[in-house]
Amino acid sequence: MQLIDGKAIADVVKAEIAETVRLRKEQGLKVPHLAAILVGHDGGSETYVAHKVKACEQVGFESTLIRFEADVTEEELLATVEKLNNDSQIDGFIVQLPLPKHISEQKVIEAIDYRKDVDGFHPINVGRASIGLPSFVSATPAGILELLKRYEIPTKGKRCVVIGRSNIVGKPVAGLMMQKAYPGDATVTVCHSHTENLKEIVSQADIIIAALGSPEFLTADMVKEGAVVIDVGTTRVPSSETKSGWKLKGDVKFDEVAPKCSYITPVPGGVGPMTIVSLLKNTLLATEIKF
Repeated sequence: MQLIDGKAIADVVKAEIAETVRLRKEQGLKVPHLAAILVGHDGGSETYVAHKVKACEQVGFESTLIRFEADVTEEELLATVEKLNNDSQIDGFIVQLPLPKHISEQKVIEAIDYRKDVDGFHPINVGRASIGLPSFVSATPAGILELLKRYEIPTKGKRCVVIGRSNIVGKPVAGLMMQKAYPGDATVTVCHSHTENLKEIVSQADIIIAALGSPEFLTADMVKEGAVVIDVGTTRVPSSETKSGWKLKGDVKFDEVAPKCSYITPVPGGVGPMTIVSLLKNTLLATEIKF
């Protein structure tokens, strides 16, 4: 069993991005500028956005954080999105999800100029990515493919089972794994809460991508010997072992599944760090290429 070290790979990719930014500066070219909109004080969102701001500093990006209280109106938020759309200094921006219930997330996503949508959630980017056109690919799926590529894990002709069908991870990563490319060229099955014979289907997979948000859902009896397991889950569960009173759990029961795997990602330290790196790569792409 080999552990897929997302933090180590993320550090390598960040160094590569930093070098590109350094060369851009030398050539008198624009430094990438990423903006983030954060609404309210959700603990997970606060942490994630703080990591994004820190990552921007590490690679030499400029960053802007725009904060609103949870009672901000949808109109105010949409007006800020439009302002960022029209700001030539901002190359890409994200609106951190989830948003308060009185705001339509889909309306906000669709209001973002797809050419600045570095989260890859806009329907135009989703559609372009699904047919292999240049686009901003959703950060977590892009991070997963980067890990498979960096560890040179074979995907051509392999059976890949994605557990979860969210618009943010499940659907896009399934589409990417089907593309005529590497990583890709896999035979992909998407499973979800209504899938019959789930255990039987998953147990045939060469590559399992668990992205359903259910702590320790994937158990050893669902995994065949030598499988590659990518754990996307990050659920906060109560814990008396930590100062915070909680710890992160993945969708995989790691201790019992890991011995059966050829490769496996831990939680934390697996897919998570790659998500932020993919956001940085998208921002750099937004600075260099317009599509």
